[in-house]
Amino acid sequence: MNVKSPKAYNNDTFMNSRNARTVRILCEYLEPEKRLQENGIINTIVFFGSARISHGGTAASHMHKYYDIAEELAFRLASWSKSMEKPEYTFNICTGGGPGIMEAANRGASRAGEKTIGYNISLPFEQYPNQYISPELNFEFHYFFMRKLWFLYHAKAIVVFPGGFGTLDEFFEVLTLKQTKKLEKSDMPILLCDEEFWKDVINFNKLVSCGLISPEDISLIKYFTTAEEGFLYLKSILVPMIREVQQIVRENDAASRT
Repeated sequence: MNVKSPKAYNNDTFMNSRNARTVRILCEYLEPEKRLQENGIINTIVFFGSARISHGGTAASHMHKYYDIAEELAFRLASWSKSMEKPEYTFNICTGGGPGIMEAANRGASRAGEKTIGYNISLPFEQYPNQYISPELNFEFHYFFMRKLWFLYHAKAIVVFPGGFGTLDEFFEVLTLKQTKKLEKSDMPILLCDEEFWKDVINFNKLVSCGLISPEDISLIKYFTTAEEGFLYLKSILVPMIREVQQIVRENDAASRT
């Protein structure tokens, strides 16, 4: 008697083949969606930044201040969210799930006693889940574009710390979507920590003078220096923005039913 062939979805050779790529992409949409819904995730604040900036400083010891700022800012935001009376206005801290700035933000939110999200990506180095991610919200992605989708799906603010190619990629992706009004929440704030650092790295004024971006495009971002400054700014705008986004969603849902 012949041995039964495995069902297609139990066939690892097939599931990891080029032919099943569409299935894998769908899995990276549907499985996170299910888990996020089960855990009541509605709104997030996303932290981007280098995986190489450590607590206390090592190789780039002059950069360790950013770890402290990220942790404290995440702690203050998570504590504020925890104190809100209306659940629809609460939010969770979300990161790329790895070490460095990502660890700092997850650590701050965890210290506040809140659930915190980590969207990891399979890489040959650097990327491993930090210990401060809530276990039920610890994700592992294969596809960068699916990870980016989930970064932005629930995001109500983006906070960017100094980082390398990955951070720049994430930052410019969000900046482009905001500039081209591809985001439903077109007023979503993008905060950059340390104006001096970013102006050394990216000469936005040069892009304006060359006519490559409009002068008003520079206003798409806001700088902050301390956790206190970043927190006070976000506290002043987040609830009204969340309320506005929820109204847009309700109107779109109503329109789709007519």
